[in-house]
Parts: sequence; structure tokens; C-alpha cells
Amino acid sequence: MSDIAIQFENVGKLYHLGSVGTGTLSHDLNRWWQTKILRKEDPYLRIGETNDRAHRGNSDFVWALRDINFEVKQGEVVGIIGKNGAGKSTLLKLLSRVTAPTTGVIRAKGRIASLLEVGTGFHQEMTGRENIYMNGAIMGMTRAEISRKLDAIVDFAGVERYLDTPVKRYSSGMTVRLGFAVAAFLEPEILVVDEVLAVGDAEFQKKAIGKMQDVSRGEGRTVLFVSHNMAAVRSLCQRGVVLEDGGMAFDGGVNEAVDYYINGSSLAEDGLIIDSIQKKKSYLDLKEILINGTPANRTSLKPRQEFLDIVIRGTTQEAMKCEVKFIIKKMDGTPMAALIEGQYTGKLLDLPTGTFEIIKHVRLPKYLADGEYLVDLMLHQPYIQNFFVAINCLTLNINGFCDAFAHPLRLNEEGFIGLCSE
Repeated sequence: MSDIAIQFENVGKLYHLGSVGTGTLSHDLNRWWQTKILRKEDPYLRIGETNDRAHRGNSDFVWALRDINFEVKQGEVVGIIGKNGAGKSTLLKLLSRVTAPTTGVIRAKGRIASLLEVGTGFHQEMTGRENIYMNGAIMGMTRAEISRKLDAIVDFAGVERYLDTPVKRYSSGMTVRLGFAVAAFLEPEILVVDEVLAVGDAEFQKKAIGKMQDVSRGEGRTVLFVSHNMAAVRSLCQRGVVLEDGGMAFDGGVNEAVDYYINGSSLAEDGLIIDSIQKKKSYLDLKEILINGTPANRTSLKPRQEFLDIVIRGTTQEAMKCEVKFIIKKMDGTPMAALIEGQYTGKLLDLPTGTFEIIKHVRLPKYLADGEYLVDLMLHQPYIQNFFVAINCLTLNINGFCDAFAHPLRLNEEGFIGLCSE
């Protein structure tokens, strides 16, 4: 159909754990001949298991995605929702042709710009300016077209002073700002955005979501958006697709999709806080994370409990100047309270190489109503880089908390209430 921008037809992605290839060069060549030239089924395709990363199975083959079937119309904004390991990023990588599907076909109409992780598509030795021109050329734009967009890209990213500096010297925040600006302003027909916006500060996230709204509503381009922030998904998207264990669990209106994810998905499954870590520096080895005295991803406040203790233990091969970032959110992703004192006071931890232990004694706000809340936990150097990110790592149950302290207060317009630590 002429108005279909993206079509997923029986798409699946099978991974062989702990190994690459079929085992021999002749088998690899035969696989290439059968699948790429003759367009037949992979002769070495093995029976795989559901992608459950928390438990060891009986097979070395797992389906990161399986039997994915849906279409996206031109100009539609679709939120891809699911827990860690559900297959969201794999789906976007298949669409962006970073990797190929094991089964099925993906059809896309028009140019695709992808922002899948910090630094996607950037050459670290090239300057910001050179990377802008290189990315535009890859998308099929002329030098004159890119030059017309250059000032808008640089202004949006806020990196004018560093435009002629190699990207390897950019912070994570600067890199994602420039990467998003390049992807959004070079006018692709399809814009693919993963969770990378979480690296940026609140001002940039607001600008980025506003730009995506302009791209979709004002310019009629298609957007696929992955985020664990359900409030952002609700405000930006018209439709939601929920993935669970590599399969499609729900496809419908965005409000219904978010409600399904919050109420009927696997958010409440038992696990460990440390299992929720999505992005982590390679030189950092985390041994244990405790919140409220437990490593589990669910905990409840006792009556009259005023504090939560956060304990992070591990080792690092590089010295780190850092601070703990702790966010309490409603189940739909609306932020309620945040501990980011280092960002505003400049009081950061200096961790030398070797073993470390971080302990935070966090006083809770007195105006959280009864119910369940989600928690995000990060170790970061404000405005520069994240050392690890754990989104929705804890479900916090509050029962009777307000009766012991005060009545719930109305949130301010932005939805933020402060936290402090002792």
C-alpha cells in the first residue's frame, strides 16, 4: 500500500550464544549461498528457546525476536515498549540494517536515520563538522543540502565551540545531542530513536521530544521511538507496540499499550536490581546493588519509614568522579522525586581504581501517596557521562506512608518533587 512506510513480515532473529558462525568456513559459505543468493531458509537454523536472559536454558540458541508482524503508516509515531531484553533494540537494529533478520522480511520506504546508542554513525577521529557531512552523504544528501542544514544542526546540539574538535573528545551528552540533531535535521523519511535520549539533560530531552513532534506532525515523517519513560511515550506517540520475550504482546492505541505494559506485563516479575542495568562502562564491574537493604527488584516501605539506603559495591579499572542519581516515578513514567545533588552542588565522589563501596542514606519526600512506584538508578558524572544506567530497576510499594508523615501534595507543573540525602 502506498501509505505504508514500514512493514515487518514474520520477522525473527536467532542468536547462537557464545559463538559466531556455524562452526566451519564451508558451512558459513553454504549458509550465505542458500540465504542470500537462493533466498532459501537457513540450512543450519536450529530450534531456539525464548529469550529469557535471567535463566539458563537447554539450548545455545535463543530467539531475540520471533514472528513479528505489523505495519507502520507514513507519518505515524509508534512507541516500542517492553522490559529489558524484550527485543526492542534488536527490532530497531534490524530496521536500521545494523544486522539482518534470521527469518522474515522488513520493507521500508525512504531514507532511515537511526539513533540507537551514543555515537551511532560517528567516526571518533573526525570532527563534529566532518561527521555531519559524512552522515548526510551516507543518507544520499548533497554537500549543498547539508550546508543549508548545518547552522540549525549546530544550534540545536549546542556544540558550536567544539564543532571542529574530534568527536572522541566529546562527552556522552554532547555526542548524543549532535547525533540526534544530525538524525532529525537531515530530513529522513523514517526516524528511529532508541533510549539514548536518557543520556541528555532535562532541557535537551524536552527539545528532542518537541523536535520529534514537529518531525511527525508538521513534516509528516515516520518515527519509531523506544523509551522506558511512559509519560514521554504517551505524549509523543499515537500507537504502541509491546514486546515480551521477543514476541508481540500488544499492538494498539498508545494509552492502551502503556496500560497493558504497566498492569499486565512483566514489570512485576521477581529479579535483581543489578539485572536491570542497560548501559555500563567496560572498566566498571558491579558486584552488588542494594536498595532498602535488598538486592531484589521489589521492596515495600515499612510504616513510618523515612529513609532508603542505597548501597553500590564493585571495582573499577579507571578512577571516577561521580554521583548517584536516583529517581522515583509513577508507574506511567511521570517523575515524582529525584536525588541529583551532585549535579547542583558539585559535591562529587572521587573513586580511585580498585574496590569501592558507595552508601547513600536518602530521605524520602513526605507526600508520596499510597501505591506502587518505579525507581531509576544511575551512577553519573553530571553533564558529562553515565557510568551505568538502570531504568525501572525497582518497584517500590508504599502502604500507609503518608499517614505517618503528611497528606499528599499536588505536584508542580513539571511533576518534580525533591529528594535529599544524609
